[in-house]
Amino acid sequence: MKVILKKDVSNLGRSGEIKTVKDGYARNFLMPRGLAELATEGSLSAWKNSADKRAKRVASEDAGLQELAKRLSAITLSFSRPVSEEGVMFGSVAKSDIIKNLAAADIEVHKDMIRLPASLKAVGTFEVEIALKPHIAATIKVAVSAQSK
Repeated sequence: MKVILKKDVSNLGRSGEIKTVKDGYARNFLMPRGLAELATEGSLSAWKNSADKRAKRVASEDAGLQELAKRLSAITLSFSRPVSEEGVMFGSVAKSDIIKNLAAADIEVHKDMIRLPASLKAVGTFEVEIALKPHIAATIKVAVSAQSK
């Protein structure tokens, strides 16, 4: 089934692209979430007619996200967790902890934007990537220290 992507879909394509996907994927995932529409002659001509307006909107969104990426790159988040006498950390720093600290700095990100394969379970400084869009990403520093008793 041919569909026109209304929004960027990771591992599939960017907004405005025409993709061939399996019928079930289009019917059960893409279309109900408003990520794509069926590529008929009428919808194709409508997408071509609104291409300039859409390009301007995407360019302004990308400029705003580039500014946010610069702000994020300058941020260092600090966490303190209890550590045993052997140096084993109790607990961890997860995506939810990073989201809460960024929200305190008036930066809203979704948990899917944070590329953290597993929770941080060691003391030290780590770099965590935040993908604002597939082609716009920022790297923040996360410092995990031992909690003093």
